[in-house]
Amino acid sequence: MEKIKVACPACGALNMVANTSNLAKANCGKCQHDLLDNSPVILNAKNYDKFTVKSDLPIVVDFWAEWCAPCRMMAPNFKEASKSFVMKAKFGKLDTEANPNIAGRYGIRGIPTMIVFKHGKELGRISGALPTNQIISWLNDVIK
Repeated sequence: MEKIKVACPACGALNMVANTSNLAKANCGKCQHDLLDNSPVILNAKNYDKFTVKSDLPIVVDFWAEWCAPCRMMAPNFKEASKSFVMKAKFGKLDTEANPNIAGRYGIRGIPTMIVFKHGKELGRISGALPTNQIISWLNDVIK
C-alpha cells in the first residue's frame, strides 16, 4: 500500500501514513496526537512550510485576521468543512496580521481568502466568507 507524508497538527512532525480515506487510527510517531484530527491548524512562520510544502496532502489555508468580521463569521464553517476531508486535505488558518510576510507572498489583498496548496503549488483560490456547503463544493472541484 502506498504511503504519504502527513504533518502532525499538534507538533508538525512528518509521518508516513497509508494513503487511504478509511483509516481507523493513525497517531503521530513523535507526540502520539491523532493524525486523523482534521481541525484547522494554526499556521505561522515556524510550521507553514511543513504543511504547505512538505506534506503530501493538500492544505486549505484560510488567510484571516482577528479584526475581520467576515473572517470570524466564516470560521465555524471552515472548521465544519474540514470534517468532510479527513485524509483528503488538511486545513490551516494563517493570521495575516501576525504573518504579513507569508500573506504578502501570495498577494493577499482581501480577507477571508482561502488557498489550496499541494507541495507548495497553488491549486485554487477563493475570497469572501462562504457557508459550509459552498466551501465543500469548491474544494471538491479543486481537490480531485
